[in-house]
Parts: sequence; structure tokens; C-alpha cells
Amino acid sequence: METEKIVSEVSYKAVRSSGAGGQNVNKVSSKVVLTFDLKNSQGLSEAEKLLINSNLFSRLTLDSILILNCDEDRSQFRNKEIVTKRFLDLIKKALVVPKERKPTKIPKSVIRKRIKNKKIISEVKKTRKRPEF
Repeated sequence: METEKIVSEVSYKAVRSSGAGGQNVNKVSSKVVLTFDLKNSQGLSEAEKLLINSNLFSRLTLDSILILNCDEDRSQFRNKEIVTKRFLDLIKKALVVPKERKPTKIPKSVIRKRIKNKKIISEVKKTRKRPEF
């Protein structure tokens, strides 16, 4: 993964932010929308693209375009920094291959303890029954 190349392939668009904020919201386009075309990316190998596609499947459009937006700050520049950092973190997380779990054997002491507890509970329940005459 070539971070500089990937960041250069990203396109930004400034949009008017939604929600409360009065005159500032109505006048200033501070919300930043980041779009990244995964299919046509030169900074990622084919294996990395497949891994990202499978891990971020729900966040991609049908054309394999990732769209992120940020309107946390009043400043467009700050929102651009935030969304870029969020994008890079997302890509890095998507590229991590989880370790395969090794199945462990259950110790005999744990099995004995479980069976003992089951017998105790069974005896308690038996004592709740009405006595037979």
C-alpha cells in the first residue's frame, strides 16, 4: 500500500453542512465529502483491493467507490484533515488479516467442575418436588 499515491487518488468535494449553525451553515461550505475509486486505484495491489472489497463491502457503492464525509468542525480545512485521517485508518484496518484461532482442548478439571455443578443443581431441584406418599 502506497499511502501518498492513495491520498493523491482521493477526490474531495466541499458541500454545505446540515443541521444547526445559523448563518455560518447557510453561507459556508464546510462539510467535506471524500470519494475513492477502489477499482481504478493504482496505489493498491489486486490482492489488497480484494481484501478491502470484502472487508468494506457494506461501505462501498455498486461501482466500488468509497464515500466518506465529515462536518464535525466549522473549518473546511480541518474537516478535510479529519476525513483523510479517517479514510487512511479505515483502509489500514481493512488490510489487516485476522489471526486464525487455534482451538484449545478443554481441561478435564473444568469438565469435572461443570458436571459437579450440574449434579448440585439437579439435587436442589429434586428437593423442591412434593414428597410422594
